[in-house]
Amino acid sequence: MFGFLTKNEDGQYGLTMDSSVFLVRKSPAYLGGAAGFLLKDEMLRSFEDLPVAVRTGGTVLPGEGTVSYDNPVWVEFAHGMANMMFPAAQEIARRVIPSTGGSPTNVLDIAAGHGIYGISVAQHHAEARVTACDWAPVLAVAEQNAMRFGVADRFRKLVGDAMKVDFGGPYDMVLVPNFFHHFDKETNIRLMRKIRESLAPGGRVITVEFVPNEDRISPASTAPFALVMLASTRNGDACTLSEYRQMFVAAGYSSTNPVALEMSPETVLVSRV
Repeated sequence: MFGFLTKNEDGQYGLTMDSSVFLVRKSPAYLGGAAGFLLKDEMLRSFEDLPVAVRTGGTVLPGEGTVSYDNPVWVEFAHGMANMMFPAAQEIARRVIPSTGGSPTNVLDIAAGHGIYGISVAQHHAEARVTACDWAPVLAVAEQNAMRFGVADRFRKLVGDAMKVDFGGPYDMVLVPNFFHHFDKETNIRLMRKIRESLAPGGRVITVEFVPNEDRISPASTAPFALVMLASTRNGDACTLSEYRQMFVAAGYSSTNPVALEMSPETVLVSRV
């Protein structure tokens, strides 16, 4: 009924193509780990009192919700979500980045998590050296992935809170995958200003985000993400393209152009000073 198994004339069961790709642990696209993160107790608790979150405008979880300092939920995220993000990360590294300015050499991956976005860049661009910024326990997972994918010699860790740590640089490309949606607009403007200070002349910022249409209720693949942020963070949201452009202009960027992905409902935003 669900299409997860086949059955031949001898009564023997086998896997369908989708099952073999997404439900076998050894597959690079295995999604079981993602289910483990999404069904984690803390993630489920954030939806238990959803009416309260709607009335108050933020999560019922303590502190800042899932973005509280050094929250261990992000270690689970790093372990569980890498495979789900892998196709989009590969598409960005293979197709989007070359089409928006060529191969980078010095890359900063902010809130790197599993590290797959920066690792994919290193895989597809031989001169790229990636600095991954995140909390120490999370970066331990990213480092394992860098070794797994054969780019550990061009991967280094920058331990710390992205809002506070010195990024160093200059970088010709900064990746910000799935991070801005956790915070309010003023926080995002401050972060983009900080990123701008770490950019080399002509550098670009590559943002990966769920970007709903201007009506904020479509498309169905991205607009509901605003509810996830309402339930799990104090001030997070899914912002529209015009809202991102307003934030990034306020932070000193002259242009932000969207690029649609084939392998993900998310949108890539390419920003330049």
